[in-house]
Amino acid sequence: MTVQPPVDDGDVPRYWRELGLPGLVDVHVHVLPERVQAKVWQYFEAAGTHYGAEWPVAYRLPEEERLAVLARLGVRAFPTLPYPHKPGMAAWLNEWSAGFAAGRPQVLQSATFYPEPGVTGYVAEALDRGARVFKVHVQVGAFDPRDRLLDDVWARLEETGTPVVIHCGSGPLAGEHTGPAPMSGLLERFPRLQLVIAHLGMPEYREFLGLAERYERVHLDTTMFATDFTERLMPFDRADLPRLAALRDKVLLGSDFPSIPYPYAHQLAALHRLGLGEEWIRAVLWRNGARLFTIEA
Repeated sequence: MTVQPPVDDGDVPRYWRELGLPGLVDVHVHVLPERVQAKVWQYFEAAGTHYGAEWPVAYRLPEEERLAVLARLGVRAFPTLPYPHKPGMAAWLNEWSAGFAAGRPQVLQSATFYPEPGVTGYVAEALDRGARVFKVHVQVGAFDPRDRLLDDVWARLEETGTPVVIHCGSGPLAGEHTGPAPMSGLLERFPRLQLVIAHLGMPEYREFLGLAERYERVHLDTTMFATDFTERLMPFDRADLPRLAALRDKVLLGSDFPSIPYPYAHQLAALHRLGLGEEWIRAVLWRNGARLFTIEA
């Protein structure tokens, strides 16, 4: 490729401009209520215990400063991706997320859900209020996505085509319901779900590539994929690069900003060094996300 990867965050706008892009669409950004965000960062402080690797949060900044960082990087659209770890959280997270998105055109209004009584009602309410993307975290939530309490929710999301960013791979920690088997079962029942498999399904990359190949509306996001940090823990088999190249139109930029243990620019450089070509990079950094969320240049 003739365009050189960004050397640091300040160089990111030069990178996407030289690629001929109007900016970036990042489908995996978290903006959470302050006390929830503090608990997430507290968890990462003890990452050595959880993951066997230190996880220094690169963008542990006040909310407005984090938004300013994204603006300087050229991130034109991003979600907030709340997720509950127990019953009774999802509805108020959706309320907070709707309020946060109001008046911020760059924010893709986000919502979430949990298998609990009333879930169908509050998901319908979130959609009526303008939710454009949902977040599900199978490992943190510790639930089976095939739970019958969610049948009507999945049916509604399949009908509306609303994207669902779902952390369902077994990395960085496995859970009782993580891995490709629950997702295969879910897609057998709801084959037209617009799923975005977070982290490219790490570490079960190969199996989740298969789901994206098999199901028309299954996408993959690049969150933490191919970075030095992830390659040490959950390396990607380069023999599967041709499959990833062939899925060019189904791969979306994701970063996990702000809770990443390296600069944002490193995620872009890591994707660049895969050597899949500038057209692949253009599709991933802008075109696919812009198409999925109808973002105009």
